[in-house]
Amino acid sequence: MSVTSVLAVADALVNFAMRPRGTMVAMPGPETDPRLDPELVEHGDTRNVVDEFRGWTVDAIVGELDERSAALRESTGRELQIAIENWGHDFNIGSVVRTANAFGVRRVHIVGRRRWNRRGAMVTDRYLHVQHHDDVAALAGYAAEAGLTVVGIDNVPGSEPMEGWQPPARALLVFGEESSGLSGEARAASSTIRHITQHGSTRSINAGAAAAIAMFHWRSFASA
Repeated sequence: MSVTSVLAVADALVNFAMRPRGTMVAMPGPETDPRLDPELVEHGDTRNVVDEFRGWTVDAIVGELDERSAALRESTGRELQIAIENWGHDFNIGSVVRTANAFGVRRVHIVGRRRWNRRGAMVTDRYLHVQHHDDVAALAGYAAEAGLTVVGIDNVPGSEPMEGWQPPARALLVFGEESSGLSGEARAASSTIRHITQHGSTRSINAGAAAAIAMFHWRSFASA
């Protein structure tokens, strides 16, 4: 691609990126950028994606995010994956998956039932890799093979506060269901169990909110 073409594409991207969120926008043509989807270019892109990725195909977005994760792992040795127990079709799973996408997690593990409530994910699961495990033992085996340290997130007796804790560079954070929390098997498989300190009267916070805090905590160290 010539310098002139690159500048033209960059100028077009700047113009549509500055428009209000959700606005149907004109896109640069796929003939100048193979990452672009002709249908989205023709009809506009109103998907729930950041402006940088407007008009890109799903495969192009997945590939770009995978490359960024690989670069982080190669330069810092850091990688985050998450797992969610799904024994009772928990409706919070979709919210956790959406949050994982926002924090750049590339692989999400569903433990237990294969089917899960995707509604809360708002299609963000298309842009990462979802892997299923029949039970915690299978998940633990995967983590050992991948060199990931399993960390449980739950406010159970014996858990330690997340504040001030430096998470493992290569971590697999495991979240239990909203109603029952981490299963006994998940607790046993965890190298440590961390909780989020609370200051009110409620016994626990929403599983999706807890997952967001835990992922942000890990990311704050990865970005340091």
